[in-house]
Amino acid sequence: MESKYIVTGMTCGHCVKSVTEEVSEIEGVNDVQVTLDGGQMVVTSEAPVAFESIEEAVKEAGNYTVAAA
Repeated sequence: MESKYIVTGMTCGHCVKSVTEEVSEIEGVNDVQVTLDGGQMVVTSEAPVAFESIEEAVKEAGNYTVAAA
């Protein structure tokens, strides 16, 4: 299952790495692709992942916000 999000507040490659690492730790997530340009994030998972889990992981990564794309 693939879910798309927009992450705002990222300014560099380190931001992308932090968001990718935190979201990757969510149970059931198989892959995370984050693009700095446009803030696009694609999460591939075995089953639907609660938006609250995605939001919490993104906030844990830094001062970023996330919305469904």
